[in-house]
This record gives sequence, structure tokens and C-alpha cells, in this order.
Amino acid sequence: MLDAARRELWRGAERVAVEPQVFDLLVHLIENRDRVVSKDDLIASVWQGRVVSDSTLDSRINAARKAIGDSGEQQSLIRTIARKGVRFVGNVRQMQEQGGADPALPAAAHKQKISFCRSADRVNIAYAAVGAGPTLVKTANWLTHLEYDWESPVWLPLLQRLAGKNRLIRYDSRGNGLSDRNVDEISLTSFLSDLEAVIDAVKPEPFAMLGISQGAAIAVAYAVRHPEMVTKLILHGGYALGRNRRGSAEEIEKGRIFLSMMQHGWGDEHSAFMRAFTSVFIPSGTSEQIKWLADLQRITTTPDNATRIRNACDDIEIKGLLSKVQVPTLVLHCRHDNVAPLEQGRLLAASIPNARFVTLESDNHVLLAGEPAWTKFIDEVEAFLAS
Repeated sequence: MLDAARRELWRGAERVAVEPQVFDLLVHLIENRDRVVSKDDLIASVWQGRVVSDSTLDSRINAARKAIGDSGEQQSLIRTIARKGVRFVGNVRQMQEQGGADPALPAAAHKQKISFCRSADRVNIAYAAVGAGPTLVKTANWLTHLEYDWESPVWLPLLQRLAGKNRLIRYDSRGNGLSDRNVDEISLTSFLSDLEAVIDAVKPEPFAMLGISQGAAIAVAYAVRHPEMVTKLILHGGYALGRNRRGSAEEIEKGRIFLSMMQHGWGDEHSAFMRAFTSVFIPSGTSEQIKWLADLQRITTTPDNATRIRNACDDIEIKGLLSKVQVPTLVLHCRHDNVAPLEQGRLLAASIPNARFVTLESDNHVLLAGEPAWTKFIDEVEAFLAS
């Protein structure tokens, strides 16, 4: 069963995680099952006309086949017609909703709207709104780019899933993405100022917040300062103490080496830095996901700004704020996270009154669609927001 509205694919009782482009490819083939779909047609529909190699296109078709239990040898559902294209040849039955309506398969994913606001110190901050429903604000993490993340095989599955049931608000913090790059101050204080500017511009009703990585500290700081605005907190892969505040000489030295490598290998997918970066952030990442991260680095900011932002993250200390959080809080953390150790997640959950703690079986700092922990994360978050 393919539920295009919720962007879910099921085989029997099992939900199958697929990358967003593979999902869009399946939807397009099913919607156009009465004809052979050419490669140019797929590129125009799924990739909006961007240049895509034959190998990339073939890998997506193979991934679509695998997701629905087909293969290149069988071609019982997705058939290749030599020099013409591909066609979905399986039987299709549209599910009837209550009341007898026969809904058409929704086509495109949600379209985000990007706007700008200005922080208290007059820094231009880019923010995006997408989806409908209760407002969910995702605080910025290291690093973001509103446009590029919306195409990313690393971030898009999560963003689209969240936007399916919520009005999702995201933003690029100062120094990266579409926000101002040349800024005087980069610190937790300025990160909080960026978030406050976005909330002032959006003017939402009280809302839930999602903080990932250092975004967890920003979310906590905002919830303590503005308790009347926040209804729920979701913290994933977060930490109360940055690397420089954990009392470990080894941690500080690791951070120093990491920053030094960053200056020489930023945005180079073949560099020693990228190997080190992916080995801690997404050790289970595919070659495509790793390339996207390298591209993201080049697009979103400079090596100098990346270093400044990373230094600010390593100096975070919000331990004293945790007991002041007044809203229901869900803390999720990957057991083998090499960026923010599991004990940092435990510290958040143990120090925030009545927080719920969920350990995810993964070694990725950034969860990837397709791994079991991603499905558990989604289930926990959706249940928490619905409660």
C-alpha cells in the first residue's frame, strides 16, 4: 500500500522506509501506469529538470523495485522497455475512504515558503514554513540550508514527514544557509536571538519545538525564557554541555583536531576531514548521502564560519536551565552517537522534570531514513505530539 498523502509505503504490516526521490518516482510511475514513462519525463517530474546521471536514475529505479518487492530480473511490477523508459505494470486498486470517496493519489510534496526577518542585532535570518496543522518549530542545528535541505536524502524524509501533520517552521541561523554570513557574534545567545526573531515574525499560537544536536540547547533556552509560548519539547541527539564543557581533556583535544582538519577539507568528499566527519555523524551513510553532506558544506557556509559555529556549539552550557523547563519533554538519543555521547541525552532527561527518555539503536548522530531507529523515532515523535 502506497499512501501518498502521508508519504508512507507498506508491505503487509511492515512500513518500508524509502528515500524521498524513490517515493516520488513510485508515485509518478503509478499515476502514469497507462503509458511508458521516459527518463526525461522522470527527470522533469522527480528532479524538476535538474541534471541527473543515468547511474543515479537507474539506482532510484532499482531502489523503487526493491522497496515494493520487485527486482531487475523479475520486473513483475516495474518493467523496463529498452530505449523507451519504464512502466508500472502491477494491478492498482485505490483504497476507499469512509463515505465512499475514491481519492486521487496526491502528486507533489508540500511546497515550502521562504521568508526573511531581522534579529535584535540586525542580522537577516531566513525561515521557511511548510505544511498545515499545529505549529512545530525546528531549531537550527549545525549546519542548515533551507533550500538544499529540502532536496537532501539526509534531511528531506524527516522534514516531509513532520510537515505531513504539522505546520513546520525552520530557519537558518546566522553564519550559514540563506541567512547573513558576515556577522559579528556567533554564540548560544545569538542563536537564541535568531529563534526569537523568527517566532516574532511568524507569530504562531503556542507551539511544540524540536531541537536536534545543538538545537536542543537552543530549544531549552527558549522554553525557559518564553514558557507561555511552548507546549512541548522534543530533543534528539542533544547535549547540555558542549565538548569544551565536559571536563575531559581528551574531548577538548578531539575537538581541536576536528577543527584543524575542517579548515583543510571542508566540502571535499574525498578529504580526510570528510572521512572523519561522516564516521561520527553518519557512519552508516551511503555514498550518495555522504556526497550530499559534502555539497551541503560547500553551499551552506565557509570553513571559517563553520569553525566559528562549531566553537560556539562546543562552548554550550545549559545544565542550570534544565530544572526550569515546565513543559512535557521527550528526549531521544542514539545509543552509539559519537558526536553527542549517550550520557548527554541521559543528563537532559534526568534533569528536566518528568521528561521521557527513549534510546534509539543506531550509531548515527543524524538518523537516516531506512534504518530501524528512524521508524522508531518517527513513531515516538508522532505519538508524543498527538498526546
